[in-house]
This record gives sequence, C-alpha cells and structure tokens, in this order.
Amino acid sequence: MSATYSERRGQLETYFDRTAHEAWKRLTSDAPVSGIRATVRAGRDDMRRTLLSWLPADLSGRRVLDAGCGTGALAVEAARRGARVLGIDISANLVGIARERTPSDLGGGAVEFRPGDMLDPAAGLFDHVVAMDSLIHYPDRDIVGVLAGLAARTAGSVVFTFAPRTPALAAMHFVGRAFPRGDRAPAIEPVTEARLRALIEGDPRLSQWRIGRTLRISRGFYISQAMELVRS
Repeated sequence: MSATYSERRGQLETYFDRTAHEAWKRLTSDAPVSGIRATVRAGRDDMRRTLLSWLPADLSGRRVLDAGCGTGALAVEAARRGARVLGIDISANLVGIARERTPSDLGGGAVEFRPGDMLDPAAGLFDHVVAMDSLIHYPDRDIVGVLAGLAARTAGSVVFTFAPRTPALAAMHFVGRAFPRGDRAPAIEPVTEARLRALIEGDPRLSQWRIGRTLRISRGFYISQAMELVRS
C-alpha cells in the first residue's frame, strides 16, 4: 500500500488507542450520549443493518472478515447467523472491548477478534468482507487499493462504506476544524460516488468485480454511503 495509507493508519491507531477509545466505548453502548452523538449512533445502527442485509441471511459455513471491527457489534450479528467471523481492528483497545462484549452463545457461529491490519494476508481467505466506516479516512486511491487487496482474498462479496462528498458533510468538517487537533480524529476524506466508481471500474485488479447496490444513510451528524462489490 501507499505511504499515505501507512501514515493515516498510524494516525488512526494512535487516535483510537490514546484519545478516543473511551468515547467510542460509550457511543457503541446503551449509555446516554449527547444529541449529536445520538444521531451518529442511530446512523451507525442503520448502516450496520444495511450492510448485514446485503449478506446472505444464512451464513452457516461462511467465513466473514469484519475489517475495522471496532467494538464488534457487526461481527457478533454475523456470527449469530452462522458465520465464522474474524474481526480485525488497528486499535488494540477497541479489540479488547469487542472481546469483553462477545456473548457466550453464538449459536452455530463463531467470532475471533484480533488487533492488526485488515490487509494482513495471514488472515487467510473469506467468503464475504465487510468494512463499515473503516475506509472513510483514506484518500480515494487508497480506498481502491484496500478494496483490491481485500477482493483478492474474497470469493463472494465486499461491502464497504465511504464518505460521500456533500455540502452538509463539508460544513461538518469545517466546524470540526475548530476543535483542538488532539481531540479529533484524523480527517475524513470525502469522495464523490462518480469518482470512486471510475477508479474501481478502471482498476485492473478489480476487473473480475462489479459494483452492485449502493445506499446513502444520513442521520444528523452521520453521513456515510454503502457500496457493494460482487464478482462479475
């Protein structure tokens, strides 16, 4: 991967392990949060349901990668549908929370949480990959590079999200720059859907893949767009 990918990955690891893991732990729980964070929580809940609905209803025997698993909610739901899930996140602290929250009874499924890079080839092969809001901090060409790396080890589908370039999102980023740098995450990198489509369709590493469903979810301060890649 590119130098920008490595640099941004390091920034995110530092941010989530040193600054944001307690706030993220609260956001992804049932604890009361501010009105702004409540809209982010609701939007993330909607997005998680959307991405899971794009996977087969019965995941028995399927191996699923939750790339950027955070505190593990999506991975647990996939496991409850029968999948063998590997959840990987660059933040060891978030992985620790995910392990603590893993229920003892997952039916016929199983889940393992591991700190590390979603592109680590040692993770093996998968039937499906989900990357929810784990690519939104990377430039568009790095997003496509990650997708190509994941697709090379995936048999079925890759579903992911990106930050769509919208006036509302641009305004939120402008407001966010008023906060001290140590208190905010590395910048989100908005990209237009047309630009991302062009890069995906023009990348020879993804020549055996096509873009399927796409859906934008906007709930207050949460704006994110889901996209599906399936084998041609």
